[in-house]
Amino acid sequence: MSIIYFIIILSVIVIIHELGHLMTAKYFHVYCQEFSIGMGPVIFKRQGKETAFAIRALPLGGFVSMAGEEGVEAQDIPFERTIKGISWWKQIIVMAAGAIMNVILAWVLFIVITMVQGQVALPSEPVIQGFTEASAAQDAGFEIGDRVTKMTTDGEVSEVKSFDDISEHLSYFPQQETIFTIERGNETLDIALTPRWNEAENRYLAGFQSKSNIKDISFWESFRYGTEKMLDGSTAIFRSLSKLIRGIGLENLSGPVGIYQVTAETTQSGLLPAISLIALLSLNIGIFNLLPLPILDGGRILLTVIEKISGRKLGEKVETVIMTIGVVLLVILMLFATWQDIMRLFV
Repeated sequence: MSIIYFIIILSVIVIIHELGHLMTAKYFHVYCQEFSIGMGPVIFKRQGKETAFAIRALPLGGFVSMAGEEGVEAQDIPFERTIKGISWWKQIIVMAAGAIMNVILAWVLFIVITMVQGQVALPSEPVIQGFTEASAAQDAGFEIGDRVTKMTTDGEVSEVKSFDDISEHLSYFPQQETIFTIERGNETLDIALTPRWNEAENRYLAGFQSKSNIKDISFWESFRYGTEKMLDGSTAIFRSLSKLIRGIGLENLSGPVGIYQVTAETTQSGLLPAISLIALLSLNIGIFNLLPLPILDGGRILLTVIEKISGRKLGEKVETVIMTIGVVLLVILMLFATWQDIMRLFV
């Protein structure tokens, strides 16, 4: 069942993404040869009026074959019906539509989840309310009532406004010593803490406990708080990307194996956690696809803008080289993430 759930969740995200490309391409009269869910060998294919709809063996992606793209046969197709034959701004809309659909899906799901729950967990004050058993924090000298204002790890400084900031910072430095700046009464102190491995949680923990801040909300408030969840998730992703670029948190990267593990664990907890996972993955994929890297939608948008500014079309050889570099980088990233996933299986 975990495999089935994994396939369903990925398929929902991929279908929404590719539908964005397909609908906008067709709206601008671009000839679409195939709409495919999955990669690899075809296991089902049905020819529509113009576009073939296919399901392929590997449920790890999908694509829309548009006339004008490399490798797509477009014989007897007028140039104005190719992706290269429409206006540059229309090309950008078609390329960005998939990621935008993923973000919209995440936004709608966050609102629905909030609506069904009827309550939200507001950010907690960064004040220590207690400690877990055998807590590394208590052994380090923290006391109940301490207010954390700042954390520093390997020169990376994080200002603390809520308890979530503490959890996020420590997730990037799970095994390293962090200097906590705290307010205790009228004093300001620095306390060093290294998270400790917790067998029950299967991860490194500082051992803090905070006070939950639950608020009941109305039907109409769910739109506001669902939107806030989506925006908070987006800013967290951008913060993660900025840290990854600096080499921080690379060990937290996950690929298909890690996503499968999370899916297997989450779907056992019920429908709402599974929907929440779809929202989170869809948001991640939407934002990731807009990064200005070759082969990704964001990279193709960047090339289109460069062509418009320079007034010159990139040659086929140049475009092929750029896309090849993009594929190689993406494969390296995927292999690295998968290796990290496999290593975590044996921790």
